[in-house]
Amino acid sequence: MLFKLSPTLAVVCLVLSPVLTTVRSQEQKNAAAGEWHSYGGDNTSAKYSPLDQINRVNFAQLKIAWRWNSVDGFLSKSAAGGEWWSKAENIFEDLQEENPNRWRDKTAPWNYALKATPLMAGGMLYLATPLSVAAAIDGETGETVWAFNPKTYEVGTPSMSFQWNHRGVAYWSDGREARIFWGTGDGWLYAVDAKTGRPCKNFGDGGRVDLMKNIPRASRKERDYLNAIEYSVTSPPIVVRNTVIVGSAISDRRITKEAPPGDVQAFDARTGEMKWIFHTIPRAGEFGNETWENDSWKYTGNANVWSMMSADDELGYVYLPIGTPTNDFYGGHRLGDNLFADSLVCVDVETGKRVWHFQMVHHGLWDYDNPCAPNLIDITVDGKRIKAVAQVTKQGFCYVFDRVTGKPVWPIEERPVAASDVPGERAAPTQPFPTRPAPFEYQGVTVDDLIDFTPALRAEAVKEIQRFRTGPLFTPPSLAVKGGTQGTIHRPGEGGGANWPGASVDPETGILYVPSRNGYSVKLLYTPDPEKGGTVRYTHAQRGESPRGPQGLPIFKPPYSRLTAIDLNRGEHVWMTPLGMGASRIRNHPALKGLKLPPLGGSAVRGPLVTKTLLITVIDGAVFEGDNDGPKLVAYDKTTGKVVGKVDLPAGALGTPMTFMLKGKQYIALTISGNPPQLIALCLP
Repeated sequence: MLFKLSPTLAVVCLVLSPVLTTVRSQEQKNAAAGEWHSYGGDNTSAKYSPLDQINRVNFAQLKIAWRWNSVDGFLSKSAAGGEWWSKAENIFEDLQEENPNRWRDKTAPWNYALKATPLMAGGMLYLATPLSVAAAIDGETGETVWAFNPKTYEVGTPSMSFQWNHRGVAYWSDGREARIFWGTGDGWLYAVDAKTGRPCKNFGDGGRVDLMKNIPRASRKERDYLNAIEYSVTSPPIVVRNTVIVGSAISDRRITKEAPPGDVQAFDARTGEMKWIFHTIPRAGEFGNETWENDSWKYTGNANVWSMMSADDELGYVYLPIGTPTNDFYGGHRLGDNLFADSLVCVDVETGKRVWHFQMVHHGLWDYDNPCAPNLIDITVDGKRIKAVAQVTKQGFCYVFDRVTGKPVWPIEERPVAASDVPGERAAPTQPFPTRPAPFEYQGVTVDDLIDFTPALRAEAVKEIQRFRTGPLFTPPSLAVKGGTQGTIHRPGEGGGANWPGASVDPETGILYVPSRNGYSVKLLYTPDPEKGGTVRYTHAQRGESPRGPQGLPIFKPPYSRLTAIDLNRGEHVWMTPLGMGASRIRNHPALKGLKLPPLGGSAVRGPLVTKTLLITVIDGAVFEGDNDGPKLVAYDKTTGKVVGKVDLPAGALGTPMTFMLKGKQYIALTISGNPPQLIALCLP
């Protein structure tokens, strides 16, 4: 339903550009005008803007121009109907009992996760909230112009249960009209008029399309073990030419071997008519079907594009970063390499036909989804100009390909990896390792990776780690051994490495910037109870142990987060820097008293923004020694990685910042936490 939160409906005058010879020239004109039409700025996902009014000299002078409270905060329990909220609170209580440390600060329906990066067109900002409410905000004043509430929450809790979040919307215009598209937590694709927020009646069924209609085993019934809908959308679609391409979020904390497949769907932007569907798990007779042994393609699901996509509008190619199949950590029911799971797939925007693909993980057992949109960038390698695409991954790799042919820019080697000893499992004997660039994050676990500020801390860490199985990257998950190992430590863990914030690129220099975490996961497999719906032989335990660091300190060496600059023309790191000084509880720990600690890197990792003059990201804590512990927006010198400016934020950042120009003034906008969370815009005084 449409509802208005301002006294009058503002009239938005869209600035229409003349028909240009190429789509790229149109994108360049939008960027030069200070607009931001796609999640990553444009469909290349560069997260780049040529604006330079805000620079290293004046960055620290930025002030908050306005704050916008998420419209989710206006949805009271009574307005929502009561029943759905009670159901959400019951799920929350189950989660708290299962893992009290993780969920102690959450409240149903968890609308804190306003992860969206807003778009800007014609002076208006557009985004979607965690409850799938789309909104338009005046870019100069921060006032709500319209909001459209599809009441997704009345159907049930979105897939993944705890993931009441949304990363944004897509924008389309043919020069006569403009539309906003977004997917919802209950599996619909909506189209509304960008000026009014009213449904586009000629799109699908009165302004929406059912995304579950052509997906096997997809249902709006809450039927997974946490009573959530199995199929949702939490990331923005991408609009290429006149086609809207949509991914999906599918529950992957499963006790079943069956799940809906993550097929990617495309629709006509005007009519909502389906144009094509790409089967991420190939069906009988399709290329790659033979990589699913024993007809496991018939029941296996996931392998979905849950994050953002990118596209080359001139070529008419769309790049799909596909995730892991069901079950994330046990593949005994789906033996084989499992195409197109954990792959980057290039498809034709008009037909959906595969142009080329590359699989980053064979027979995935680590939840190493391709977590973000790949970056499109033209580079020069050994004197040859290449239209490239770079995919950063959870495992800390940056894979670089010719985006026309799919040929790797530098060799990618298949190297032997560890076998699995789990009954029924058969891990892939090799995995692909890029020879360039070098990994941007720690990989695997050895004694040399453990904390070593003092010999006593190292000795305690060495003793603790012996309770777990460790090894290099791609060491498979394991079962518990009575009196022995309590699971396998994977580093990077399922959260990366890199994750959905992804990377940005500077089209002028060919340098890619990627934030990452020194994170790890412990995977301990168990057999779920068939009486509770379990049909998979093994899945990972929700209550598994984690290694306890010495005296409450982290068990691994710092940095715990970092920012890496990679020259894609040479395939080499330019610089690497920790993201801040790190938590004060660590720096002030009694066991470290008197030590001169280096920057440790904080916990937050948010997407980078690149402008003509700056690299901008968020640090969740102190930037320099003696700095306060509050969150900050930070500017770096793109060439050296040196901090050149910082601004305190009123709360922790949630989404990736973007920038736009309006009436001669440059703004930086990003979402921050709160109750409700907010979108804020900063500009120079």
